[in-house]
Amino acid sequence: MLILGIESSCDETAAAVVADGKEILSNIIYSQIDVHSKFGGVVPELASRRHVEAIIPVIEDALAVANLSLDEIQGIAVTQGPGLVGSLLVGLSVAKSIAYVKNIPIVGVHHIEGHISAIFLEEDNLGFPFISLVVSGGHTSLYLVHGLDDCRLLGHTRDDAAGEAFDKVAKLLNLGYPGGVVIDRLAKEGNPKAVDFPRAFMSHDSLDFSFSGIKTAVLNYVRTRSKEVISGQINDIVASFQEAIVDVLVIKTLTAALSSGVNTIVLAGGVASNTRLRTRLKEMAEEKGLRVFIPSPILCTDNAAMIAGIGDYYLRKGKTSSLDINAVSRWPR
Repeated sequence: MLILGIESSCDETAAAVVADGKEILSNIIYSQIDVHSKFGGVVPELASRRHVEAIIPVIEDALAVANLSLDEIQGIAVTQGPGLVGSLLVGLSVAKSIAYVKNIPIVGVHHIEGHISAIFLEEDNLGFPFISLVVSGGHTSLYLVHGLDDCRLLGHTRDDAAGEAFDKVAKLLNLGYPGGVVIDRLAKEGNPKAVDFPRAFMSHDSLDFSFSGIKTAVLNYVRTRSKEVISGQINDIVASFQEAIVDVLVIKTLTAALSSGVNTIVLAGGVASNTRLRTRLKEMAEEKGLRVFIPSPILCTDNAAMIAGIGDYYLRKGKTSSLDINAVSRWPR
């Protein structure tokens, strides 16, 4: 089955063609970093307008790279939510139009399920159940996954997502956008123990996250020191900040796996590209006898191949969506 995937939940316009839920024939991602970098974060209205401009060329590129025409596509999978409503509507409108004109089935899928399932585009030796940490600019959640359509939420952020905290701290320190990338790079040259930023674990049995406190701690640290001092400490500050975030993510994830009796962990989402998180999670999981699977960086960020992959799964099960499906900005899972 040849599935066209379309993803437009935030600030990436993406289209991909995946064969039989596994083989990526194309995976085109158009980034809007140049549009939003000056604001230090995504501006929803600007994101929607850029999606309108990019969506058709991106789909045409995906088909061209796959050496296919729309007439050969057998199904469409499109992100229905959660995300920015204006952005989601662009992808949904185009997907529904194609499905109607070509008379092929369409399925609206959950963005988080796409991230969780992305690992199956690369791994054949991964079974169920497993713990999935989905960590990005908009989401930080832990799931016990018994199947692609059977994901039990164990914990989630009570305030900022980890990726959001990275972006906000980067903006505070005038480091640029997206914050996670630049902090990851600068932290390699810094001392992660230079500043003792707080770790929010809350109650001992909670698997929820909170990152607003560490963001405030960085703000207070910067406010009590001169610009000259901060300038000379940037690498140490971001390394210490990153370490605090990674500590909480890793410890909570290991706790979830051990308490659930599961020996496999899957890391997903844009922040899964963070090199320190990848390294620490693998090292500490190995000490506990746990396996860790992490997709390639391109499959960690928002992309359409993961949407096509989970879409193939649902379409094969006979699940389809009507042409009146609407965007869902907040969609619990």
